[in-house]
Amino acid sequence: MTELKTSYDVVIIGAGVGGGALANALAAPGREILMIERGPRLPREKDNWSVDAVFHKKKYATKEEWRDKDGALFNPSTYYYVGGNSKFFGAATVRFRKEDFEDLQHEAGIAPAWPVSYDTFEPYYARAERLMGTHGEAGLDPIEPPRSGPMPYPAIGHEPEIAWFETKLRQKGLRPFPLPIAIDYHDGGACARCRTCDGFACKIGAKGDAEMRLVNPALAKGGVTLITEAFVHRLVTDPSGGRVTAVEFDYQGERRTVSAKIFVSAAGAINSSALLLRSRNDKHPNGLGNNTSDQLGRNYMAHNNTAMMAISPFKKNRVVFQKSMAINDFYLANSERPYPLGNVQGLGKLQAGMLTASVKWAPESMMALFAERSVDWWLMSEDLPDPNNRVSLDPDGKIRLAYTANNLKAHGELVKVWSKIMRSLGYPLIVTQKMDIKVSMHQCGTARFGTDPATSVLDTNCKVWDVENLYVVDASFLPSSTGFNPSLTIVAQALRTSEQILKELGETIALPMPPVRAVETVPA
Repeated sequence: MTELKTSYDVVIIGAGVGGGALANALAAPGREILMIERGPRLPREKDNWSVDAVFHKKKYATKEEWRDKDGALFNPSTYYYVGGNSKFFGAATVRFRKEDFEDLQHEAGIAPAWPVSYDTFEPYYARAERLMGTHGEAGLDPIEPPRSGPMPYPAIGHEPEIAWFETKLRQKGLRPFPLPIAIDYHDGGACARCRTCDGFACKIGAKGDAEMRLVNPALAKGGVTLITEAFVHRLVTDPSGGRVTAVEFDYQGERRTVSAKIFVSAAGAINSSALLLRSRNDKHPNGLGNNTSDQLGRNYMAHNNTAMMAISPFKKNRVVFQKSMAINDFYLANSERPYPLGNVQGLGKLQAGMLTASVKWAPESMMALFAERSVDWWLMSEDLPDPNNRVSLDPDGKIRLAYTANNLKAHGELVKVWSKIMRSLGYPLIVTQKMDIKVSMHQCGTARFGTDPATSVLDTNCKVWDVENLYVVDASFLPSSTGFNPSLTIVAQALRTSEQILKELGETIALPMPPVRAVETVPA
């Protein structure tokens, strides 16, 4: 049993990517930081890599139910563990483009400019890549933003099947590049380069998830206490409503209360909004941080995502680790295309049991024929902020997620363009599945940061405008979703926020660049 103090310097709610990165930056002997995680440690076991356990039985996904805009119940693809959703992510750690930080015209509207520039973020991206253990190769992405240095680790290399695609795509004038990815794959590294990475938890601890790369190293530094299986009910403010004084949570069968100088919600874009809404009081009748703007919970985004199987009847795909390549030739507008379409990246190799989990009527033998002959892709397009896409709480306390997808024409064009390319390369059968509201892995935007309290929930340091000692450090802060996986940007912003928190604690900022282990050679 973990003995709890009555007061801490900082309380962090959530031990995922944002909370883990912040704890890692703040951790030091002599500091008192409490991390409160609602889930347990995810056990390393055989079922981590079991298609049946993960996709059919959904052993690890939450059993919690949310409601959609019409009131229908659904189970979200959300994971409550130390490490959060990153325990099951595909480990892509991609920087947003310089253009993403500016007003960007899309087919369906404008993705708004950020209140800070890419140049402001760049040094934090560099640190985030080292923390996460990112592999890649600078200079090959045709729209890569400026960098202050190389990738921390070299690109992991393509297997022969993917190398063939790289050659063929280059012959068509496209510019594929190694997907930046966070795995422990180098001489002496733990990664076995398996086909149960993307969408699975890693039973050998080789994925660059938040538990392995952020939380555990933070605990090792000292000054951080982690409690698990503790559900936070609300944040309590002083009578003026200007400061949070305590957090109330259930832990080991009891209702507990802990105070702190600074409180941080890092529960994910949906649950952070839910927590601030649950914390309403006389001074904040619409939830903490919602008095001025009425923006809390609004502008929810999660990307337009489609999984694609390109199938050749005559060619088996023997690839094991398929998620090694990406294509950004369609990401920005050009002379042939007046608006952005999105990003294409390799998808973890689909297996027959993964397909029958979605197409329940299909015999596994038939799905096996498809899976062993398919090359699999993840197509991602930006969705735009819309205040009607929002998180709210129903009277019974359940989360209601109202979401209507937008920018669908551009995403549909991306699917058509990539399908045409695949057919031209000898893969005539194309099967696609667009992700629905249940797939919330890229959730973002529900407490956007900005420079105007009337239009944003957070300032540019991710502090809640209306409450002087409350921060939100997860993907809630994103004013636009961009067309890339958000994990690296969440880490970068958490590192930015850590500097402001250290100032508030009256401490000198001394955040060294994380080290990179020497790498001689990396096997393909």
